[in-house]
Amino acid sequence: MNALRKTTIFALIIIATSQVFGQDTNTEKQAVLKVMKTYKDALQNLTTEGTFDLFTEDSEVFESGGVEGTYAHYIEHHLGPELGHFKKFEFSDYEIDAEVDLPYAFTTETYVYTIVLNPDDKANTRTIKKKGVATSILKKIDEKWQIVKTHSSSRNVK
Repeated sequence: MNALRKTTIFALIIIATSQVFGQDTNTEKQAVLKVMKTYKDALQNLTTEGTFDLFTEDSEVFESGGVEGTYAHYIEHHLGPELGHFKKFEFSDYEIDAEVDLPYAFTTETYVYTIVLNPDDKANTRTIKKKGVATSILKKIDEKWQIVKTHSSSRNVK
């Protein structure tokens, strides 16, 4: 009888702690998804405002086979100037998967992005539509999720 009682108590402890950890993981996953949504929304709004806090200072950005450097360097030398030429930047068919393994999280995003360029001096505009994928590694630092590494690539939509 004593062995049955101990086994029952042990089983209840395992069930109780697994539910607590499961809830904690879901909370962390939601926090990671919020970081990624904030970044995506900023791009669609053609701004980098508020995005620097989403990345670690020594983050690494990789895009379509290129090493872009830190996020700050990427914004200053690549994405920042590009956004000024965009009339519209929109994601569609967007899906994201996130896996949390504290203190890290891993995301995979798939999407189609459409960029409409501002008109040139002859009032001509151009639309770019590509299928893209991005993977990111985030780390929880001082109770805050930040992107440590991100890689994106794209190809023409078929």
